[in-house]
Amino acid sequence: MTLINRRQFSVLAAGAVATLTAGASPLLANEVKGLEFLAPSAPGSGYDQLARTMQAVLQEKHLASGVQVQNVAGGGGTVGLSQFITSRKRAPSILVFGFALMGGIITTKSAVTLDQVVPLARLMGEANVIVVPATSDIKTLADLVAKLKANPQAVSWAGGSIGGIDHVMVGLIAKAVGVDPTKVNYVVHAGGGEVLASTLGGHATVGISGFEEFRSQIEAGKLRALAISSGERMPGVDVPTLKEGGVDLAIMNWRGLAVHASTPEEERKALAGMIAAMVKTEEWKAALKKRGWLDTYLPPAEFAAFLKQEQVRVATALKDVGLSQ
Repeated sequence: MTLINRRQFSVLAAGAVATLTAGASPLLANEVKGLEFLAPSAPGSGYDQLARTMQAVLQEKHLASGVQVQNVAGGGGTVGLSQFITSRKRAPSILVFGFALMGGIITTKSAVTLDQVVPLARLMGEANVIVVPATSDIKTLADLVAKLKANPQAVSWAGGSIGGIDHVMVGLIAKAVGVDPTKVNYVVHAGGGEVLASTLGGHATVGISGFEEFRSQIEAGKLRALAISSGERMPGVDVPTLKEGGVDLAIMNWRGLAVHASTPEEERKALAGMIAAMVKTEEWKAALKKRGWLDTYLPPAEFAAFLKQEQVRVATALKDVGLSQ
């Protein structure tokens, strides 16, 4: 793998700043060579999909060359995070991470944390959706909330891993409507496919997962969508938000990037400039639309501030459902 040297990075940083400040072409004058993304999950996962989408766009627009993606699965993402922190000493190398890794750090009591990396950018988000079988007597989110308040244990929620976005969202919903989150009947599944099967089969009262996991069955009329978790309605999707349904909550399964803490400032600027240029391209926008991803881009400083707030919210939610102290 060809690694860019410090002098080349200084040139890149200057070029990135000049290009973006001048408002000229969104592409950098120089491409980053030998870039590597570390996705702390298996091939085909959300982190992996994001990394490979960036790989394609960056190379197509000549923002980077020789881009590689490395997958390191395990521990809810903490195995990959640990490897990135301990061995990722030379730029250019970027960690792909998101909401799920925060939960993984807390639930596994990880010795490594996100405080040991430097936020680079938040890129995209996926809205969760709450669904019931089309034959269910639950017609609206208000109906679901009424059942939940009457008897939390009688409402089973089919969702993903412990401490993940689905689990946190259910806990936050319960808290928002005045139900003890520890009383929620949450049933863990290995992934969206299992959640779908469990919900369609009537083995759970409701299902919760990313919208794209359920889209085809919603459009086919086999599932009824009660609410989506984003702050605003998704374009072209006739499903109300949680807030429209009376639950004061907005949450998304966001994903972003970080660099190693030892990365020099000029290198961080060059990589931040590369990402800022990428998100302006038509190819990136087309990829977002194709995959049903929402554009949630934040540059380094804003992403760092968001991350601090989000870590507190997730830690509180997991404590409320009894998964942390």
